[in-house]
Amino acid sequence: MRLSSSARILLALVAGLAIGISLSGANPAWLPRSIAIAEPIGALWLDALRMTIVPLVFSLLVTGIASTAATASAGGLAARSLLLFVVVLLCAAVFGQLAVEGFLALWPIPANAAEALRASMATSDTVVPPVAALSEWLGAIIPTNPVKAAADGEMLPLVLFALLFGFAITRLAQVQMTVLINFFEAVVEAMMVIVHWVILVAPIGVFALAYVVGARVGISIAGALAHYLVLLVVVQVLLIALIYPAVMLATRVPLGVFARAVAPAQAVATSTQSSLASLPAMVESTRQIGIAPHVTAMVLPLAVSVFRFTSPVANLAVVLYSASLFGVELGLMHYAIGAVIALLMSLASVGLPGQVSFFASIAPICLAMGVPVGMLPLLLAVESIPDIFRTIGNVTADVAITTVLAGDEVDPEGSAS
Repeated sequence: MRLSSSARILLALVAGLAIGISLSGANPAWLPRSIAIAEPIGALWLDALRMTIVPLVFSLLVTGIASTAATASAGGLAARSLLLFVVVLLCAAVFGQLAVEGFLALWPIPANAAEALRASMATSDTVVPPVAALSEWLGAIIPTNPVKAAADGEMLPLVLFALLFGFAITRLAQVQMTVLINFFEAVVEAMMVIVHWVILVAPIGVFALAYVVGARVGISIAGALAHYLVLLVVVQVLLIALIYPAVMLATRVPLGVFARAVAPAQAVATSTQSSLASLPAMVESTRQIGIAPHVTAMVLPLAVSVFRFTSPVANLAVVLYSASLFGVELGLMHYAIGAVIALLMSLASVGLPGQVSFFASIAPICLAMGVPVGMLPLLLAVESIPDIFRTIGNVTADVAITTVLAGDEVDPEGSAS
């Protein structure tokens, strides 16, 4: 049986950590030399991933803005849906930041593991510069040279330029707009090919990175990763739990009706880890709730395509975990920037494979907030576990927001029993 890409990466992580930890205890004479060989291999793989970030993010934002604008102009219900998606995603991002910081305040990362991990990463980018005055910050977000901003990895100015460029494209003549959109869609596809090649050799890169960390940190790395997984799962479970009272308050649908109707779709989401594969079950859920078919036909596919409810929360959780790990002090401005970038990347990276979207969505948030990306490859390797809860949350929220947008066109009493 051929293993999936996620399984191969996870096995590489486990093998690298196990071998590194076992050797760290034995401490053979040749251990430093093996670390010196493995470290540049892992760094090269990480750099290969990082080199795709700027063109991929810019092209995704441009094409995403253009397609979203086209959808919004298609009709009132679509426009209201997109507006509600944005508002809810932004609220979810703020909730995620509060929940993660609360979790880390109650249960910080084990100090010995955090200190050892910081040393093992050997990254110089572990401190965020002081937050600039508001006037300076506002002046800095307009890139006088977008190419330089891209080269320097200044994500916030680059994202703003991409948004303006995307909206500008929608004002062009149809022929010109089509040419530019096709060009940036081709750039996305080309970057995806490169990322696919990088992912193919991911087990080698992840093994090398995990071996170095295991050899330097020892068994405490297991505690750090377990702490990370608990954080991601708890925060997403809390987010999912909030959906139920929100539906009850915003609609006439009884809590029990919604919970029973969405449960089969959640079961499909758990087994497939795919919102798209769960779409037929979600359609049946809306029928059980009593939503008018024409509302389901418009809103639910749009929600599955664009509305990834758990993404801002989960992505920010990864970033804030890394910030806590590296001792990065964040200010209010950093949190505001992070929430906005998380929202935009959630909308822009729809349709990307999970491993690609993990890095393409989270790395820009890290760079915009001044958080090192050194831990992302190891966290990517264990993403299959939090991804289950990402999918359950997305499916639940898709049905919920369809219910809310249906408004008076919901008849719980007329739904199928």
